[in-house]
Amino acid sequence: MTHSPLFLVSSIFILCSIATSQVHAGDPIAQQVDQIFRPLADPASPGLSVIVLKNGKTVFESSYGLANLDAQTPITPGTDFRLASFTKQFTAMCVMLLVHDGKLSYDDKLTQIFPDFPAYGGAITVRMLLTHTSGLKDYEDLYAAQFPGIDDRKIPQIKDAQILALMKQASSTDFPPGSQWRYSNTGYAVLAMIVEKVSGESFGAFLHQRIFAPLGMKNTVAYEKGKNEVPNRAWGYDKKDGRWIESDQSSTSAVLGDGGIYSNVEDLARWSRALHEHALLSASEMQAAFTPVKVPGGAKREDGTPTEYGYGWFLDRYNGRPRTWHSGTTTGFRTFIERLTGEGLTIIILCNRDDLQPDKLADRVADLFAAR
Repeated sequence: MTHSPLFLVSSIFILCSIATSQVHAGDPIAQQVDQIFRPLADPASPGLSVIVLKNGKTVFESSYGLANLDAQTPITPGTDFRLASFTKQFTAMCVMLLVHDGKLSYDDKLTQIFPDFPAYGGAITVRMLLTHTSGLKDYEDLYAAQFPGIDDRKIPQIKDAQILALMKQASSTDFPPGSQWRYSNTGYAVLAMIVEKVSGESFGAFLHQRIFAPLGMKNTVAYEKGKNEVPNRAWGYDKKDGRWIESDQSSTSAVLGDGGIYSNVEDLARWSRALHEHALLSASEMQAAFTPVKVPGGAKREDGTPTEYGYGWFLDRYNGRPRTWHSGTTTGFRTFIERLTGEGLTIIILCNRDDLQPDKLADRVADLFAAR
């Protein structure tokens, strides 16, 4: 009997899924976790990859759906997804490593680092960039305004250096630096340029040399088209009128500092363990990353709800349980990491589709472990 390539690939996917389930067959809570995710994807849809760690040990790992619909490539724990704003914790770590090296201070001003920066940069510190309190203007709005009425897919991709140039063309901030909290992709693109200026290395090279290589994150990259490739790449998809449409890149997808890293759950487990074990920086050095910034009136989201943010991490409680977390949202991808610090529990979910809410899914997983 002969079978079509689609049948064979789908069969392999199903067998892989069965094998993954068998690994957890003796653990009731793992079976409950699997039941959360298994209905969300099938062998013909884009999907997701999930890992759960308890005190650094993997207690659940599974993948669902396809990384590439055209090639019918199944998602595996080694599949790389675009992390989007999940990237910011890595950008923050680069800055913290430079502070550790004595090459940078959190209180350094933009005008000290970039002498040609406009005078308003004299009031903006590295710390403000890390904590979203700089007031820098939104580069996405400024860039889109240059292409009125043009479909985003036809707009050339902007890069970090161009964002720094846009800020040098501005003459003011949206609010006095340090007076408010406003989530800023601009700030993290500028931080990537600070890493390059201070280290003398490209941002991608610094990430590789100081974080990815030492931690054994062999398949994690800051993707730069034409310079490197993403191994085992998942392509992003949006659901429109009941159909999956490839929607992998936008005009801002080439920006590295705010969202340009690709990684997989196995490498991110290494990252989580490194944070738990203080493999890159000491506990005292890391404390700054997990200390909420203070601003007059308190940090608030655009809808007015209170929030807390450190260096590349949101900080709050879930049902009274202290946690650190970050999400990532971009065309075709949704990602999430949640670390319930008092319990040694880490949940990482990477999706290559726009119709899932990994933060809500992670909370359901956290609920299972709270009831254990």
